[in-house]
Amino acid sequence: MYYIHTIKDSVNVSPIYFGEKIDEGVEKILRSRYERTLDKDLGIILAVFNVRDISDGRIIPGDPSTHHEVTFDVLAFQLEVEEVVVGEVSELADFGCFIRIGPVDGLVHMSQITSDFISYDRKAALFISRNTGRNLKKGDVVFGKVSSISLKNSIGDVKIALTMRPDGLGKYEWIKEPKKERKTTGRQGGRDSRGGRRPPRR
Repeated sequence: MYYIHTIKDSVNVSPIYFGEKIDEGVEKILRSRYERTLDKDLGIILAVFNVRDISDGRIIPGDPSTHHEVTFDVLAFQLEVEEVVVGEVSELADFGCFIRIGPVDGLVHMSQITSDFISYDRKAALFISRNTGRNLKKGDVVFGKVSSISLKNSIGDVKIALTMRPDGLGKYEWIKEPKKERKTTGRQGGRDSRGGRRPPRR
């Protein structure tokens, strides 16, 4: 989910930064360029840090800036399909709920909240299942699995679909529920390969 990547890039330092230490000016430029941006290979870049190996400035005739090669690290957020995540329910709607995962929200369609039939109670502001009595409301912490990811050109356009239907997902108390076992009424006979009755095993 969270990754650290090392990047090498070139930076043009404008004269407005000449009164500062070179590493401070370069870091400001890199943070402005990279932070809160979406890279389709790295994911959402959250922070720039550990700026280092700044080369001596190179001057180009007619350009007042100095040009430097630099190495730095970034903290990035990236999800993968089938990855299990934990997040907080941030919003409810008639069609499902949104889960806050790091810097983005993922959508759980109401058909993917639980395997039981579920409906939205607008007045109470919660989802409730018919048979199990499970409920889901804003602020609940849940486990979900990433079903699909759609990356566009900006963070606001990222679309993530989640599911909570499989066992082991959803609210923590759902996960802790004892599994219901199929009840039997005693020993029963089966049928042999010719379709006849077999006596019960003893």
